Formats: sequence, structure tokens, C-alpha cells
Amino acid sequence: MKSGLIFDIKRYALHDGPGIRTTVFFKGCPLHCPWCHNPEGQNSKPELSLNKTRCLEGCSECIKICPRDALSRLNHHISIDREKCDLCGDCAPVCPTQALEIIGRELSSEEVMEEIEKDRVFYKESGGGVTFSGGEPLAQLEFLNSVLGKCKKRNLHTALDTCGYVPFDELAKIADKVDLFLYDFKLIDDEKHKEVTGVSNKLIIENLKKLSEKGSQIVVRIPIIEGVNDADENITKTAKFIASLSKIKEISLLPYHKGGRQKYSRLNKVSKMDKTPAPSKEKIKRIKKRLEHFGFQVRIGD
Repeated sequence: MKSGLIFDIKRYALHDGPGIRTTVFFKGCPLHCPWCHNPEGQNSKPELSLNKTRCLEGCSECIKICPRDALSRLNHHISIDREKCDLCGDCAPVCPTQALEIIGRELSSEEVMEEIEKDRVFYKESGGGVTFSGGEPLAQLEFLNSVLGKCKKRNLHTALDTCGYVPFDELAKIADKVDLFLYDFKLIDDEKHKEVTGVSNKLIIENLKKLSEKGSQIVVRIPIIEGVNDADENITKTAKFIASLSKIKEISLLPYHKGGRQKYSRLNKVSKMDKTPAPSKEKIKRIKKRLEHFGFQVRIGD
């Protein structure tokens, strides 16, 4: 039985494709975008999260049970020695406020399907379905392929939120089981793409071309990040490229927000975007209008 590492399953999702959806979040991603609002999805291994705002002063239940002496109290809060911690998970169940949490759990494809099936009635009424997100689902290709196959046998609409960074022969293995690609596109300039994400965009661009030629249904998603990809030159070049792929008609703009910044500290990570402002509504409207000039239907997402 195939299993995969999942860090969340969100029910009643409204922004990950048409209708009401169940979004399954895969752990692990080959890109390292500093604006990522799911930093818990970047690492391909489980992680221990500590929400200090929930930590009760005077409580030592997790310290008592830790077999590695990886937990201690520092300045009224629990501190984690992450070199000692082996992610056994003993601490999380005894925390009375759920301040400690293991992020990432192994689930079989059938266990994932059990969660998906709970929302079937909403799919039927709303035209919804299942969205696989992350992290990057294609980083766990075999498991993704297994779950997609089960979804198609049960006539469930499937969407894949992907950065497209995988050899096309692997992408082709699952393409026919995906009803809708939510294809992330950060930057058109390869050098800047490498600088901010850690990888080249050449494979991402080629895969988008091939999926379009194949006739896959695609919505291109563009995060709008102040000082990174919001310049007119990048928007115009991006629009011209996507317009050259005649079958892609819809673009979704995702304005940067700081909704995920607290997750970084919980994982002992540093957010590089604390001083980056969200783009103004006026700027988003200008970008939307510019893209519509190229004939795209443009939505502004959350």
C-alpha cells in the first residue's frame, strides 16, 4: 500500500479550484520561495512546530515525557533543542493546549481517500472536487499517482497546484488524471528566478508549453511580490509568453500577504519577507488590467 507525507487536509476549501473542495497538502518542495505562506510544506521530512503563544506558564508535561531531553523551559516558554529532537512525537499528545505539533504524517492512499469522501456531497452540489497542493505534490509522484487514480475511478474532479519543476516524462504520468492544473509562475527571467527560488525556470516554462500543447486545462497562478516580480517589464514579458500558449485563457493573481509569517518562528525558521509590504490594491488593479489587455480572464485570489 503506497503512502505519502501529508501535512494538512483542508476541508471546505473555496480558493483551490472550482466549487467546494478538499485540499490535500503534500510535504516537500524543490523551490524555496521566501514569500511561501506554507513554510511547513518545504521540508520533505516531518518537523516539530512550537506555538509559544499557546504555551502555558508552569506546565512541564512535554519536558517530563521527552526521551531525548530535547525540551526545556526558557523565559516562560518551552525551548526545543532541535539537534537532540528525533521527532518521536511523544510530546505533542500530552500538550494540553496543542502548542506542540508534529507537522507531516505518513498516510496511505486509502486513508487520504477516506478524508476526501467525507466531502463528496459538497462536490456534487457545488461542482467541486479534490485539489492536491503543498509543498509540491509532484515531489511524491508515485503516491500522487495512486491517489489520483483512485479519485478518477470514483469520478471526482481533480486539480493539481504545482510549480511544474519536474521532468516532463514524470509529469506526463499523471497529466491525464488531472482535470485542472493550477500552474504557479513566479518570474520570466531565469537568473532572477534562480536568485529568489533557488532553481532555474527553464523546466517550468517547457513543461507549461507541453501541457498546453497536450490540451490540459490550465489556470496560471502568479504571486505578486513587491520588488520581486511586480515590475511592468516582468508582467508584460510574462503576459506575452503565456499569450503565445493559445489554449491558456485564465490567470489568477495571488497578492502577497503576511498570513503565514508566524509559521516560520514556530518551525525555528526566519522569514525573509517581514519588511516586504503587501502590494496595494491599485497596483493589483493595474496588473490585472495589463493582463486583460492580452485577452486573459484575470481573477484576484487570496
